[in-house]
Amino acid sequence: MKRTVIPLLLAFAAAPARAGIPAEQEDCLGCHSDPDQTFALPSGEKLSLFVDQEAFAASVHGQSLRCTECHTDKTSDHATGELKFKNRREVTVAHYEQCKGCHFANYTKTLDGVHFAVMAKGNQKAALCVDCHGAHDIKRPGQPRTRTSKMCAGCHAEEAAIFAKSVHGRAVDSNDDVPVCTDCHRAHDTTDPRHGALASRTPEICGRCHTDEKLMSKYGLSHRVVDTYLADFHGMAATLQKGEKRGPGVRLAAVCTDCHGVHDIQKTDDPSSTVMAANLQKTCAGCHQGASASFPKAWLSHYEPTPEKAPIVWAVQLFYKLMIPFMVGGLTLQIALHLWRVVVNR
Repeated sequence: MKRTVIPLLLAFAAAPARAGIPAEQEDCLGCHSDPDQTFALPSGEKLSLFVDQEAFAASVHGQSLRCTECHTDKTSDHATGELKFKNRREVTVAHYEQCKGCHFANYTKTLDGVHFAVMAKGNQKAALCVDCHGAHDIKRPGQPRTRTSKMCAGCHAEEAAIFAKSVHGRAVDSNDDVPVCTDCHRAHDTTDPRHGALASRTPEICGRCHTDEKLMSKYGLSHRVVDTYLADFHGMAATLQKGEKRGPGVRLAAVCTDCHGVHDIQKTDDPSSTVMAANLQKTCAGCHQGASASFPKAWLSHYEPTPEKAPIVWAVQLFYKLMIPFMVGGLTLQIALHLWRVVVNR
């Protein structure tokens, strides 16, 4: 074995450096450039030892990291030619820890995420760094943005298929304005949606785009949807619940996703939209059992009261806007006059 390997290494060391790859990488890439080179694991799986030189050279690490900075003696053993791993997943898990050496801030975020929590319970299928970012072909995050949703679809195929048919998903390939998975779920500290914490944050999450006046004007949408939501009974109840400790999934009031959907959001005039007038009774009945056909009419939606839309509500609001200052001002004036008279008569 030594007689074969040593001349090979000497030959590769003497060869000129490949374009875009530092010379110190040549010895490793010299051996790992064979697409058919594999290692048989005890599980019966074949572990590919091939590294695509062009993909690696174009990656963010291609010209900055040496192979041995990630592939330490703890993860590979050239002296014996053996690997201590039983299956391919164990290889991935072992290299997961290597990333924290340079990316410690993001690594610590993953400790608060749902993927790490699942892995800590013994499920090795949970997503790790290389599952999302790749290994030797790592690109800058979000370049292109569509890669994010396609990457998440590798594990979350059902949700990805639903999202692809939504108003956001249909435009994600051609429009940088629409959100991808990580815009709502975050990247490294992804929240478990089953516990209710993510749902309670949806007004804030949706508001990042839907309160942007310039952005919303491009699509003829109101930028005051969050303000109108927070002003009605749903928004006020949800605001009052903040900070209270409740059981998983227990909430006082509906948030954005309860009415508009989660991954299947459609335009409000789309026949399949859950907030389409014809579908509102069914949507409201999700929380308000027995809701009648006229039940949704008690809600102003995201409209602000005007003389044309909800004139009675508009008149009541106007009355209070005038009456409350008049009453408070009059009371203040009365107290001031009373104090003045007491002082003068003394």
